[in-house]
Amino acid sequence: MTHIWQGLRSGEWVTAARMRGYSLILLGLFVLVFAGWIAVSDGLISSNGQPIGTDFSNVYAAGTLTWQGRAADAYAPALQHAAEKAVFDGSDVPFYGWHYPPFFFAVAVLVAAVPYAWGLALWLVTSFAAYLAAIRAVVPRHETWLVAAAFPAVFVNIGHGQNGFLTAALLGGALHWLDRRPWLAGVLIGLLAYKPQLGVLIPVALLAGGRCRTIGAAAATVAALVAISFAMLGSGIWQAFADSMNFTQTVVLEQGGTGWQKIQSIFSAVRACGANVPTAYAAQASLFAMLAASLAWLWHSDVAFELKAAALALGCLLATPYVLDYDLVVLAVAIAFFARHGLRHGFRDFEISLLAAAWIVPLLSRSVAGVTYIPLALLVELAFFGVVLRRAVLDRASHAPSAPGVAQA
Repeated sequence: MTHIWQGLRSGEWVTAARMRGYSLILLGLFVLVFAGWIAVSDGLISSNGQPIGTDFSNVYAAGTLTWQGRAADAYAPALQHAAEKAVFDGSDVPFYGWHYPPFFFAVAVLVAAVPYAWGLALWLVTSFAAYLAAIRAVVPRHETWLVAAAFPAVFVNIGHGQNGFLTAALLGGALHWLDRRPWLAGVLIGLLAYKPQLGVLIPVALLAGGRCRTIGAAAATVAALVAISFAMLGSGIWQAFADSMNFTQTVVLEQGGTGWQKIQSIFSAVRACGANVPTAYAAQASLFAMLAASLAWLWHSDVAFELKAAALALGCLLATPYVLDYDLVVLAVAIAFFARHGLRHGFRDFEISLLAAAWIVPLLSRSVAGVTYIPLALLVELAFFGVVLRRAVLDRASHAPSAPGVAQA
């Protein structure tokens, strides 16, 4: 038992050979699972009656409605569901709501310009490539491709046809370019506004860090996106979006319409345990205040940028009550920046084992929560955030200099 504990403490069990082996095993297993999933499907409908790509059907249906000049109908659940059924020739597929701001119709229109299967493939391949490029830019090592590709959140995202790849690519890219191309980082952050709930702490970090050019570029990007959506879709589209937010908040979030085990927030964990809505919001607000204060201190300090970036990526996931398991692709950004810091300056106790836990947790989080109500991903993220803060404090206390001769990524 002592040997196991010492191994976890040092992280010596996470060897390069094991990383490659585990990654290849997971890749092989998931390829087989997806191949079997497609093989037993009836065309575009899986054996359980859901569309291939599940959530992607709402994006494709919204794009179809936009091509028909009816974009606002995507925000009306009954009309959106009818459009989703029409995509699959009237099949009684489940309802997948459209909850995105109007400027995300640009993506929907593009993927709906081709048949569904091609649109899904185009969406996943391009966004996956962007995700891999962002993570590889943060950690420019040859094994990064394999470890990032085998990250279990990748397969959760593919199974849902979701946007976790795009979110991680935008956030990872923005943080990577923040020092060298602050205006480009701002544009990427502005584009991230398509998932506004994941970006609420980004202004806190940027303001604390005095990143005025990035803030200006982000604000200008959002303003441009809003203006373009007004020009292309009319002012009524934003009213339709505003009207739909009550449904999203009450049915999807507060009543757990998506399923408590899928939502990876402290709000969902508290609600799953039987607490009422005000109690869940109070827990979320308390966590948000802690995260905001910690990030403000961290980004205003002189600690290594990699620690600031890792903490912000984790904060984006922890701060919102509405974060699903496919959003855990963003964990790869936090893992990559923290790993880069450790590779340059060495790892402290338990850090390597915690990175391994963060890497594997998307594979387990939904099923564990569904059976036990234990919010495994939330607990790992909180532990990870605490370790980042601990590392920042210890690094400052020791005044550790940067490793000489190490090129910046």
